[in-house]
Amino acid sequence: MQLDAKIRAIAEDLGADFFGVADLAPAHDFISWQGGESLAQYPKAISIGIALLNPIVDQLPGRSEKAVAMEYRHHAYDMVNDLLDTIALRLSSSLQRQGYRAFPIPASKRAVVDMRVAAIFSHKLAAHMAGLGWIGKSCLLITPEAGPRVRWATVLTDAPLPATGSAMAERCGECQKCVEICPQAAFTGRPFREDEPREARYDARKCELYLKDLEEKTGYGVCGMCLFVCPHGRR
Repeated sequence: MQLDAKIRAIAEDLGADFFGVADLAPAHDFISWQGGESLAQYPKAISIGIALLNPIVDQLPGRSEKAVAMEYRHHAYDMVNDLLDTIALRLSSSLQRQGYRAFPIPASKRAVVDMRVAAIFSHKLAAHMAGLGWIGKSCLLITPEAGPRVRWATVLTDAPLPATGSAMAERCGECQKCVEICPQAAFTGRPFREDEPREARYDARKCELYLKDLEEKTGYGVCGMCLFVCPHGRR
């Protein structure tokens, strides 16, 4: 079995719904700026995704109820992220045993550095460049199959894996549902452009402060309305 087929089989057997490989060369400078040259040195990214359960996501309009919020956090966040991290680690270990370098990026780890809310590497970037979806007006990765109702993890590697695709053109059209439903008005409604900073479309600080405030007041900071409302995920 060829290397790419073997790695895909491992990911899918462990529960991944989405699998792709991105050639990161065009994004080298951005990756270096966001996470440092130690990450930018890897030429390829394996993108893995797990689709969220629709009945769990569909309850989000009632997220002010503790049971709904805690159920979403447990099933659509904690458990999915743990599984993604397990898959990423297993893929990395397999690649290392075959003589390649591999660096797993956690499914959900972000920090606030110089007022910039971001992880050390963008899972959306890898999935987008692997041809798995497009960047929507919500700054979420939108897949044709499940809309934004997917969580992602990434494995950076020097393994000679062929790219599975290229960046997908956006398909949001005139839709503004994620913009209109956001309780913090964090989205500007501008479509994704590679030559524009994220701030042109999304104020991540507003979102971060809103969730932090909810956490302090209720003990369970859950929103996800942009994810819930997207028509590409509600079909």
